[in-house]
Amino acid sequence: MHFSDTQLSRIEDACLNASAPPQQRWLDGWLLRTHPGKARRARCIHALAEGRLPLDDRLTLAAALYREAGLPMVVRITPFTHPTTLDAQLAQRGWLRLDDTQVLVCPRLPAPAATAPTPPRGLHWQALDAPAYARTVGQLRATPPEQQQAHAQRLALSPVPYQGFALLRSDGQALACGQFAREGTQAGLYDVHTHAEARNQGLAYWLCERMLSLAASEGATLAYLQVDAQNHAAQAVYRRLGFLPGYGYHYREPPAGA
Repeated sequence: MHFSDTQLSRIEDACLNASAPPQQRWLDGWLLRTHPGKARRARCIHALAEGRLPLDDRLTLAAALYREAGLPMVVRITPFTHPTTLDAQLAQRGWLRLDDTQVLVCPRLPAPAATAPTPPRGLHWQALDAPAYARTVGQLRATPPEQQQAHAQRLALSPVPYQGFALLRSDGQALACGQFAREGTQAGLYDVHTHAEARNQGLAYWLCERMLSLAASEGATLAYLQVDAQNHAAQAVYRRLGFLPGYGYHYREPPAGA
């Protein structure tokens, strides 16, 4: 299935809105985000407009801001980046490419279920608020406490509300978690993670299908998510759910010592 540039641009808008942190500012057409959490898209440069300053001047000004924030300077490169030559210009300056990511799109969501399906045997489904969700996914990922706190802050202050969920054992141990953020008819799945000892049991599939059904019941007609381009196991799960390739993006960072 082919998605139009307009459809993909709207999905990129939704991705930007759902990841908006309180720490961001504009610099000559660039959106500079300096959130101290784990998510790179909330602590990088989004080059959204052509701007008027020479590239080296913009990079110098941005570098000062990231030094002040105590964060590395990273630029996110998408099909919507401006100028369109930015990736090549950074590569010529020796900037390194990292974190190739695929944005997948599900054009048809499962029908809203009249009754919630039964979770996998021995597990129960629980809704989580922002602090609880950040703590749960952070523990599954072994994320440092300060990044868990920053994640909780970003979720709580997000302009697009999140709904987080986990599959728990009777002893309270979370085996899988995920959340979605719905903006109009678009719903994004975020931070889907399964405990290392509980993988290959269909938990991520059940969790995502349930969230997609919930999003559909709220009016969503399309879903999107972002997945590491090398995470083939996760991509196989998402294909089974009906997700198709949308577009890719990656990041650029200056070489060490630059």
